[in-house]
Amino acid sequence: MKCTLEVECTPLEARQFFGLPDLQPLQATILAEVEKKMLTEMERFSPEGVLKSWLSMFAQSPEQMQQAFSKMMFTGLNRTKS
Repeated sequence: MKCTLEVECTPLEARQFFGLPDLQPLQATILAEVEKKMLTEMERFSPEGVLKSWLSMFAQSPEQMQQAFSKMMFTGLNRTKS
C-alpha cells in the first residue's frame, strides 16, 4: 500500500510543527556580526587603506626614497651581470 501526503507550509510552520527551536533571533545576531566584520575588512581594503599601507613601507623623505630606489636598481643590475 502506498500513500502520498502533500503539506503546504512555510519553513517556520514546519519547524514549529516538528518542535524545532526558532533560530531566527540567533541568525539575525550572527548575520549582523558578520556584516559588521565584513564592513570593517572592506575599509581595510579600500583604495585609501591599501595606499596608506603601501606608502608606510616606503621611506618618508625624498632622500630616503632615492636611496631605496638606487639600492634596488644596483641590486637588480648586479643580478643580471652574474
